Amino acid sequence: MIFQLNLAAIAAIAGQAAWKKTKPVIVKDVFFLPILGFLGIIVLWWIVALANHELMPTPPEALIANLDYILNPFYQRGPGNLGIGWLLIASLRRVLIGFLLGAVVAIPLGFLIGMSRPAMLALNPIIQIFKPVSPLAWLPIALAIFNLADPSAIFVIFITSLWPTIINTALGVSSVPKDYLDVARVLEMPRWRRITKIIWPASLPYIFTGLRISLGIAWLVIVAVEMLTGGIGIGFFVWDEWSRLNLSSVFLAVLVIGVTGLILDYAVGKIEELVTHRPKTSN
Repeated sequence: MIFQLNLAAIAAIAGQAAWKKTKPVIVKDVFFLPILGFLGIIVLWWIVALANHELMPTPPEALIANLDYILNPFYQRGPGNLGIGWLLIASLRRVLIGFLLGAVVAIPLGFLIGMSRPAMLALNPIIQIFKPVSPLAWLPIALAIFNLADPSAIFVIFITSLWPTIINTALGVSSVPKDYLDVARVLEMPRWRRITKIIWPASLPYIFTGLRISLGIAWLVIVAVEMLTGGIGIGFFVWDEWSRLNLSSVFLAVLVIGVTGLILDYAVGKIEELVTHRPKTSN
């Protein structure tokens, strides 16, 4: 009898261990809690829509109204009449060009500031002056220089994505432990080798933090810029649909913008893991 009870206890423990190991995705906290939060937003939207139903659609009404955009995101029905997929690609192209140009300029500048006190004293006041300037304040200057909406939008993305990457790169470079650099000097390691073998690997987490912040700002800014410049893009789509009082499409655009921003941040995080070989630890 005791032997049978022991076997039953062992089987129960083994079953619990197997359940934890093969726990369905739907009951995991990392899946269930975000879904719960998203459902809370949907419920809040539904309540507000019912209180102001003349203008604001409920979630099911918005879904039905946007079925064409959802099922056919890449349609082309004449000049300017494009699916939301094409509009998203146009905005992403501007963001990625401006962001990559900003990274090419910001990372070397951050290294220069972090490694050279004279460079820090010369450039830090300029950064502190231009960093708080609203991105949209650069748009008239860009339009005056380029006289075209597309390069002007890219320029605004470029100029506003500089500052987080410069600051975080400089912080990472200046935070390299002094002992590492002292050992490199004792070994008479050339300056370029110190940069590539010591400073660069140690500052990579800071650089990627700056890049993630810059990319988030770039994606935020492009929507506002496209609202003002017009043309093809997700930002102009939002403004155009609001002008038609079509809030269903505005809600769809907000969802697309948010999900795209989440995917962009996730992609940069995965690139960081591949480059630094430091997987993100979940709490």
